[in-house]
Formats: sequence, structure tokens, C-alpha cells
Amino acid sequence: MVLFVVLIGFQTFSLPGQFAHMAQESPEHAYLRWPLTAVTVFWVLCVQVVIVSTWQLLNMVKNDRIFTEASLKWVDLIVWAIGAGWAVLVGVFLYVGFNADDPGGPILLFLLTMGVTVLGLLMVVMRALLRQATTLRTDMEAVI
Repeated sequence: MVLFVVLIGFQTFSLPGQFAHMAQESPEHAYLRWPLTAVTVFWVLCVQVVIVSTWQLLNMVKNDRIFTEASLKWVDLIVWAIGAGWAVLVGVFLYVGFNADDPGGPILLFLLTMGVTVLGLLMVVMRALLRQATTLRTDMEAVI
């Protein structure tokens, strides 16, 4: 909950303020102010979706309702949020990669893209495992 509130403050005040300051300090990069603000706010929104979905899944675990169809919707939401964030990250990586003067930024973005890729694939595997476990539990309850 605290992380979610901190992210809202970050999203509302810190990121727009940071890029406004950047535009004042570097007028030659001022054109990037709004695209960078939009992209970073979107990424924070993706993280917020993952936090809320995880919170809901933890409540389902607490109430012994994790192996239900309802839990699959929350896991799907996590996968979609990670996928959307990944797609924007790939776009940023390609833009920076084709316009960079030194390899530091593109290498960092490449590593970040690979990390998010692994996270997304892990969530796809976890979703498949949850789906199998839900089916098994439903079948076992039908037998009993």
C-alpha cells in the first residue's frame, strides 16, 4: 500500500518535475520532455497494475480461493501489464539505439529489456501452472 502511494506521488510530481527541469537545463533536449514524461508515467502505471493484481492474488491465497477462475484474471492482468511495459521499452530501446552516440545507454536498455523479458516469460509459466492447478483442483472437487 505504501509503495502504491509513493508511486502515485512519483508519477504525479517527481517525473513531470524532473523532465521539466531537464528541459530548462538542456534546451536542445527539451523536445523530449513530454515523450519521456508519458513513457515513464506509463511504466509506473504498469508497475501499479502489477502491485494491485498481486495484492488481490495474496488476498485470494489468504482466503483459499487462489485455485479459481477469478485468480486467472488477475494473473492475466499482470502478464498484460508486463507485456505493455515491455513493448514500450523495446520502442525506447530501438529509438535510443539508433540515435545514440555512445553504447552505454543502448547496452543498459538492452539489459533492462532482457530482464523484463525474463520476468514476462516467468509470469507466462506461472500462469500456465496456476491454470493446471486450478483444473486439477476443480477435477478433484468433482470426484469428491
